[in-house]
Amino acid sequence: MFEHLLNGFAVALLPLNLMIALAGCLVGTLIGVLPGLGPTATLAMLIPLVFSMPPATALILLTSVYYGSMYGGSTTSILVNIPGESASVITTIDGHKMAMQGRAGPALAVAAIGSFIAGTFAVLMLTFVGAPIARYALLFGPAEFFALMVFGLCTVASLTGTNVAKSIISTCLGLMIATIGIDLVSGAARFTFGNPFLQDGVDFVVVAIGMFALTEVVITAREVHDGTRAQIVKAGKVWISWSEFVYSLPAILRGTVFGFVIGMLPGAGATLSTFIAYNLEKRVCKHPERLGTGDIRGVANPESANNAASGASLVPLLTLGLPGGGATAVMLGALMMLDITPGPLMFEKHGAVVWTLIASMYVGNTLLLLLNWPLVNVFARVMRIPAMYLMPTVLVISTIGVWSLSYSAVDLVLTGAAGLLGYYMRVNKYPVEPLILGLILGGRLEQAYRQALIISKGSNMIFLEKPISLVLLICAVAFLFLPMLLKRSKQYKAVAETAEAA
Repeated sequence: MFEHLLNGFAVALLPLNLMIALAGCLVGTLIGVLPGLGPTATLAMLIPLVFSMPPATALILLTSVYYGSMYGGSTTSILVNIPGESASVITTIDGHKMAMQGRAGPALAVAAIGSFIAGTFAVLMLTFVGAPIARYALLFGPAEFFALMVFGLCTVASLTGTNVAKSIISTCLGLMIATIGIDLVSGAARFTFGNPFLQDGVDFVVVAIGMFALTEVVITAREVHDGTRAQIVKAGKVWISWSEFVYSLPAILRGTVFGFVIGMLPGAGATLSTFIAYNLEKRVCKHPERLGTGDIRGVANPESANNAASGASLVPLLTLGLPGGGATAVMLGALMMLDITPGPLMFEKHGAVVWTLIASMYVGNTLLLLLNWPLVNVFARVMRIPAMYLMPTVLVISTIGVWSLSYSAVDLVLTGAAGLLGYYMRVNKYPVEPLILGLILGGRLEQAYRQALIISKGSNMIFLEKPISLVLLICAVAFLFLPMLLKRSKQYKAVAETAEAA
């Protein structure tokens, strides 16, 4: 393993790859600073660019942007009270209060330190855990893979958004879009409406750019029209005292561990990890009443959980082929377009690429710490770019990226339709990530299902006869009912407490 890792460092530290990592970290941080745009939309816009790159270089770029956006999201949460991306929502609770108290510098410093510690821990765990999980996953056949993908879709539907029914609708819509095109078994055209451009199916890049980038353009235009732009608080000296570091270190460590464990669940993502880690911190820390009033632990804990979960989400992506959220779902699609299929054989077939990626993440974490700590106020000034200049630029880049895929006007029309659908879903609180995941996994899900039926000569009992498949299907159903059970338990608890008080 160490020999592979050293070879990975030899490739990751090549001048070109090092420059790509630095550029990705810089772009990712800027994207994290800009409210709303987020890593998913950025990765979707970058996919046409990575087609011409070697697989290792393309992965370094995508992961650097992904990690960088997680680092940068804390800046606007603290200085402007606007989360740069959804995983930084919890940081606004204590972070902005610290900024208003004149303590923006320590808040930004502990965010950078916690992110570095958590990110490094996540990469270490990926180094030691990735290969064993991949070896265990070799036991999976078509039935187990079908059950695993059903489990992944159910966890996403259960853990994203506040309404499970809307998440299931979004997932099913993604699976429906995935059926468009030529049927692999019969060769019949499905849902193409006689249009030859749809026989290859709907490219996930078209849907991702429409759902994320175009939707953000429309939403930002509406916010500018409503005049909801916030004022920026100047950070001053970005530094943290030794006593503050010692005080926040337990919160950093707890956020790192909780974030990594939760982030490994397919579909959990960094956002859910920060919420759970912050709530657990309230339960286990000393003086929990201080959280929410400008306590530095309220910044250290969720920012550590955020970055630990981001690294953890790569474990199921690389070893099982299951992304942990919207950004990793886009990365999965990019890998498949580069003719690399993540899964149990990833470490065997594409070992050089994987170990280069892991090595580049060590380098990227260091680069991000060096970038974010001294340049926080510089990055914050990006917020002053008028949306009337920024959003048209995003629109042009998105259009060029979609056109470059196949030079088809149909793709542009589909992107516009996806943008309108994404806007409707955002306004009506339908989560977009399950749709993207359903679109990407739909083809593999159907293929595994049909292979399992061929092996069993048409019997669906194969999914119940295989122990791993049965356990995964039971867990999938349990995850779907989990939010309802938690809600009921809270209601019973509230009724019991009221009865005791009476």
